[in-house]
Amino acid sequence: MVQNNSSPPTRPPIRQPKTGDGEGATVLERRAQKVKPPQMYQVVLLNDDYTPMEFVVMVLQEYFSKDLETATQIMLKVHVEGRGVCGVYSKDVATTKVEQVLAAAHKAGHPLKCVSEPAT
Repeated sequence: MVQNNSSPPTRPPIRQPKTGDGEGATVLERRAQKVKPPQMYQVVLLNDDYTPMEFVVMVLQEYFSKDLETATQIMLKVHVEGRGVCGVYSKDVATTKVEQVLAAAHKAGHPLKCVSEPAT
């Protein structure tokens, strides 16, 4: 039989602050944390000469939850100005939206381009 001759673990001494003169007391200062919101990214559709306008409107409705009128206005802006902002999102959401649009365009055989860039 093995005997355990070790003594029980000792506890660290409890420090009592001294009373009266403030010695031994620790005061922690609270500092206000400066937290800023995360960088937002805008998803932008780029114009090309081959993707049908109807497909662009469908993409805006399906992936960006735009109503028909808003989707048509954005599509026309893409057509006339060469680019149109579909929405502003956090980085992860914007990246996912770009991937969804590019996958849908590729599947449909359209060269539609979509990018995300930091919002201004």
